Amino acid sequence: MVKVVVTGISLISCLGDINLTWKGIINGMSGIKFSQPFNYFPPLPLGLINDQPSSIENITPKLIKNLCLDSNIFPPLNDTAVVIGSSRGCQSQWEVFLSTKSWQKSKEIQHFSPSWLETLPCQPSIITAKYIQTLSSVFSPANACATGLVAIAQGYELIKQKRSKRVIVGAVETPITPLTIAGFTQMKALSKNGCYPFAIHRDGFVLGEGGAMLMLETEELAKSRGSKIYGEILGWGMSCDAEGMTSPSVDGKTAIKTIQQCLKRSNLQTKDIDYINAHGTGTILNDQREAKIIHELFSHAPKVSSTKGATGHTLGASGVMAVALSLMSLKKQVLLPNLNLLPLDFGLNFCQQSRQYQLSKMLCFSFGFGGQNAVISIGKY
Repeated sequence: MVKVVVTGISLISCLGDINLTWKGIINGMSGIKFSQPFNYFPPLPLGLINDQPSSIENITPKLIKNLCLDSNIFPPLNDTAVVIGSSRGCQSQWEVFLSTKSWQKSKEIQHFSPSWLETLPCQPSIITAKYIQTLSSVFSPANACATGLVAIAQGYELIKQKRSKRVIVGAVETPITPLTIAGFTQMKALSKNGCYPFAIHRDGFVLGEGGAMLMLETEELAKSRGSKIYGEILGWGMSCDAEGMTSPSVDGKTAIKTIQQCLKRSNLQTKDIDYINAHGTGTILNDQREAKIIHELFSHAPKVSSTKGATGHTLGASGVMAVALSLMSLKKQVLLPNLNLLPLDFGLNFCQQSRQYQLSKMLCFSFGFGGQNAVISIGKY
């Protein structure tokens, strides 16, 4: 049986790289601050990496370079597949382009700079593929907030089906744009105060920038080159409620079946799970539905937390960022805390402070617009 292991991690969030983000979270720090990047919106809590919004072209090269350094493997990597997703892609560049006077006056595409072909939704995967000089498969999933976990599942299957021995998976998101803020404001989804997953008085999510990449390899390949191993990808589950444009199915039945599907594929039972990195956005409906699902399935009360209180909600990148941090947690045997200044709701077994804890099997959840459900299981190696 082919085992899929993780031999490298890179991450960028409003707290910094993977090491700074890890240290920040376990020390109870949040990178979310009140900012006003656009003067026609009031100051909002945002997870900005820099003082001003970043771009895909800025974040993606840093992620792939850091991943190669952490994995101790460098280009050319001709036989390495790539699965890097994004739900928003280069939307920020399109918004800048469409608001410029030259475009409004001429309506001609040649005024669009950079080249239109370098702003397609697949740009993060193309940047990564070019950097490693791959001749293998290149994919770019876009499944709303479930994008990152879908990318991991696709990469996992490429290895299990023996189509590749090494795959770079991940997602990158730079969603702090005028249109995104306006849209989520109209939906009353954004918080005016901060991101407080599972809190009694939560009032919405906070947009954050960032991304993460993982180096997936066969166990055999990783051992042959003496690589460190963070953990093992055990399985995945994926489905869609197909109930509404934005709201998932309230009863959570499809999401429950997705978790059960993941457990079955991973040869696990619910009681085997030590920790759940929840989607935990801080919105009224998501947290309520997710807590109901956890209560219904996991009677043994595993530890639960959401890292979005520290990083904000990075939309399509949030799932793979959660997996990256969970792998660090698994490797170091330290719990990730649910950063929250407000009293918590639902009576789940929340991790409220980081501490040493015996961890073996974990689940990461992502639930996106359109009823997208994705689950990844990881295990100690």
